[in-house]
Amino acid sequence: MSYLFTSESVSEGHPDKVADQISDALLDNFLAWDPESKVACETLVTTGQVVVAGEVKTKTYVDVQSIIREVINKIGYTKAEYMFDGNSCGIFSAIHEQSPDINQGVVRKKKEDQGAGDQGMMFGYAVDETGNYLPLSLDIAHELVYQLAEIRREGKQMKYLRPDSKSQVTIEYNDNGTPKRVHTIVVSTQHDDFDRDEKKMLETIKMDVINILVPRVKGKFGADVQKLFDGKIKYHVNPTGKFVIGGPHGDSGLTGRKIIVDTYGGRGAHGGGAFSGKDPSKVDRSAAYAARHIAKNMVAAGVAREMLVQVSYAIGVAEPVGIFVNTFGTSKVNESDGEIAKIIGKMFDLRPAMIEKEYGLRKPIYSETAAYGHMGREPRTVEKTFKSFNGKPDKQVSVQLFKWEELNKVNAIKKAFGL
Repeated sequence: MSYLFTSESVSEGHPDKVADQISDALLDNFLAWDPESKVACETLVTTGQVVVAGEVKTKTYVDVQSIIREVINKIGYTKAEYMFDGNSCGIFSAIHEQSPDINQGVVRKKKEDQGAGDQGMMFGYAVDETGNYLPLSLDIAHELVYQLAEIRREGKQMKYLRPDSKSQVTIEYNDNGTPKRVHTIVVSTQHDDFDRDEKKMLETIKMDVINILVPRVKGKFGADVQKLFDGKIKYHVNPTGKFVIGGPHGDSGLTGRKIIVDTYGGRGAHGGGAFSGKDPSKVDRSAAYAARHIAKNMVAAGVAREMLVQVSYAIGVAEPVGIFVNTFGTSKVNESDGEIAKIIGKMFDLRPAMIEKEYGLRKPIYSETAAYGHMGREPRTVEKTFKSFNGKPDKQVSVQLFKWEELNKVNAIKKAFGL
């Protein structure tokens, strides 16, 4: 029978995402100047305050305060009336050196023998219902808050917008598990208090979301998705009422508190480990990227319509403890899910050092991942400039973003499975 499935997303101005972006900006700066840096950086943001803590082993120095203020201002928290702004917020750093007990389990004489930075299980997931192999509900939810931020930056429409926002999308599925229609859209956006008549103000915001934001989002998708936006969509826009107080003043934010937004919107599975602020020796992050790359290429190659890949590790051990595959009954090959997992183990080198090498994870590529999802993004090469804080010239680095999203293993997979 048909069913409903829902995913949510949050904007770059959401408190938890502010924290994620600060943690990843600090990570990028450490890696830009010392690619072998070991970093685990956590951030707390609240009214007028930022607290960063964690463990770092590095040969470089970075100006923590300057980096944090730049991130906050770039997001859009630039006014004192927000009760949190990049120029005046207090910043407390409690970063210390990484434990030598952890370091001895990771570092090896031979780079390829590098052990996993922690135990745990990581998941990768892909489904063929969208062009980027993400669940449609999450894909639309991301686009809603991304376009809302773009409209705010352009400053031509919806001029009352403030940085904090959330979205939620419910998709109705057919009996065969394919999307039938967009059922419900929820948007909550922070805004200026621009009208004394609260009812009139909220109606203006709702009409702008329906008539400006949603058509803009709809236009970002192909005809097959556009037809799912019918005239029966249920809208809930700022359903609690006005949303003037927001951002870190309205709610404290923490690194790693939006792991489902970061991944698959509730589909597939999640091992529980957050991503932001962690260098790639932490397999919570790097192995999750590798598992996504495998699942996406497998589905793109036609092995299955939907696939979940689990990889698990023991701390200090290079080889994965195990690989698990679930195709949810959508497999198109003769091999069982267990046999598919064995083929994956032979085709892909999942030792942490090899994952770092395959996806260029020792480069400063992480700030771009910290909002609007780590998966389903467009692989691209960009030039980045990092400011020097010790009198040296600024550093320009060319990096490849989102390499785990490349469909570069499809032909090899087809050959392995006789497709």
